[in-house]
Amino acid sequence: MSSIKIIKRRISSVNTTKKIMKAMDMVAAAKLQKIRERLKAVRPFTTEAKKVLTDILDEDAKKSVYYLPRKVKHTAYIMMTSDRGLCGSHNTNLVEKVLAHIDTGKNEQIIAVGLKGHEHIAARGKNILRTFPDVSEMVFYADAIQIANYVLSLYISGETDEVYIAYTQFKSALTHVPRIIRILPLRIRNTATPRANEMIYEPDIISFLNHTIPMFLSASVYTGLIESSACEQAARMINMESAVNNASDIIDKLTRMYNRKRQSAITQEISEIVGSANIMKK
Repeated sequence: MSSIKIIKRRISSVNTTKKIMKAMDMVAAAKLQKIRERLKAVRPFTTEAKKVLTDILDEDAKKSVYYLPRKVKHTAYIMMTSDRGLCGSHNTNLVEKVLAHIDTGKNEQIIAVGLKGHEHIAARGKNILRTFPDVSEMVFYADAIQIANYVLSLYISGETDEVYIAYTQFKSALTHVPRIIRILPLRIRNTATPRANEMIYEPDIISFLNHTIPMFLSASVYTGLIESSACEQAARMINMESAVNNASDIIDKLTRMYNRKRQSAITQEISEIVGSANIMKK
């Protein structure tokens, strides 16, 4: 009888866990729906801003610190991961891609956006300049501005020579692609390629760049944060669905075990009653 009670308690425990996982699945699905709407809105702006800045042909602009290539001694990576777990390989895939991208001949500088990325990188003894926690769950443009301004100050001061954004691109609820994109120095379009319309910059090209590039960097960081957040919620939703299905399988197995034990106990009790009755007749 004691084993039957233990099985019953296990069924109750697993069922409680299943309800929690189901609730987390529903929360992740709701968050994913909201973040996808924000992603649709921000992607076109960042794409067009990048086209404008990589289409610069002015000779003075090419000499700008934002475009001028340097001898690379320090490389900074803005690595965007989650602050919480239960999202499968979402974080580890990105961290492994960053580690594979790091050139051992350069002094890497990691700006960890998210606690999970910080934990992974710190465990491998890499150089972490700064960590921005509590960003992935609620993505605000103010956070992107803060991160972009910090990286821009490193680049302008010469503390770093090139900057990459490492994030997970959202393709669909099932497809997430880790990406690493260089944002500094900016690339210039091939001058041999014809352009339909020449741009006119007011008041001048340098003033335009000084105003636009910090905004572009903030938008790029913000887009990366939104992409990563969408992937995080999708990965968590998929994991929770899998956990719910596994819990259902465990409950079914435990229920069958419980029924067999209970049937065996009932059969034993009936046999004892019949045996006792036969003894009394004698």
